[in-house]
Amino acid sequence: MARSGSVETVTNKNMGVPKRKPSHSRQRMRRAYNSVLTLPQVTSCPQCASAYVPHRVCPSCGYYNGRQTITVNSLS
Repeated sequence: MARSGSVETVTNKNMGVPKRKPSHSRQRMRRAYNSVLTLPQVTSCPQCASAYVPHRVCPSCGYYNGRQTITVNSLS
C-alpha cells in the first residue's frame, strides 16, 4: 500500500538525457543534412535512357526489370 503524502521521483536510467539545449547552428546543420536524405532517387532507364524512380515501371517505355510490363501510348 502506498502511504499518503509520499512523493515518488521517477528517474529514467535507461535513456540518455541531454545536458544542454542544442544551439541554433547545430539544429540547422542537422536539418540541412536531413533534407538531403529525403531527395527522391532517380536513375536512367536501360531501355530508353529516360529518368525514372528505381523499383518502379519506367513511365516512358513501360519496362521493368528487362521486361515490358505495361503498354505506353506515345503522343508523338
